[in-house]
Order: sequence, then C-alpha cells, then structure tokens
Amino acid sequence: MNIEVFSLCDAATVDVAGKLNVLGAFDTISAVNMPVVYPQCTIALRIRFKNIERGEHKVSVNFVNLDGKHIIPTANGTININFPDEQRSGSANLVLNLQMLKLDSYGECSIDLAIDGRNEASLPLFIREKR
Repeated sequence: MNIEVFSLCDAATVDVAGKLNVLGAFDTISAVNMPVVYPQCTIALRIRFKNIERGEHKVSVNFVNLDGKHIIPTANGTININFPDEQRSGSANLVLNLQMLKLDSYGECSIDLAIDGRNEASLPLFIREKR
C-alpha cells in the first residue's frame, strides 16, 4: 500500500473517471480570535494498493489537538479494492468534507490516518494568531 495523496485543502472532488481533483492544500490557519470557525475544508486521500492487497480495508481519520481531544468525531469507513487482474495495482480516492470546523485554541492539531487499525500517516494543522 502506498499513500499517494493525503492533504488538507480548500476543496476536493472525484470525477466519474476516478480522477482526484485537489484545490488549495494548506497546513496553517490564522485567526484573530478564538474560537474560530473555519467555514469549509476537505481532507483528500488517494491510496494505491498492490494485487495482494485486494479486498476490504477499514479506514479511519482522527482530527485531534495536541491533548488528544477530538476536534471532529472519528470518521470510519470501509473501502473495497478490486481492479482487473492485468493491473499491478489499483487506487482508491476518499474525500472528507468538513463544514463549520470549530477550532478552540491556537497551537497544533493532527489529522491521523489509520488503515486496517494501523497508523499510516499524519498531517499537522497549525492554528496561528493573526497579528
């Protein structure tokens, strides 16, 4: 398994041909006051699986502050990987849209990706005071 894209961005879509479209990747939010509500953002993910990894996989995304407090509830899902035998690998795209994301304090947050119960990747989000 290879994580090809794992990004916090302004928006992402998957078209009918399976293309993942990502707009405005970022890792920092500046705010004058706390709490701040970020109107809309997206977690975009593209994972490539090998032939021997076909089948069902459990995916979970945790968005937590440095104290481990959840900013949003854990997003859990299942993906079923199936692709033609003549291909060496296949991919899956996941888009998690977040609306009205409330951030309570300045500092660092973490977006953590687990696949089949194993932590595979982590993204930082820095919340800075705008001066």
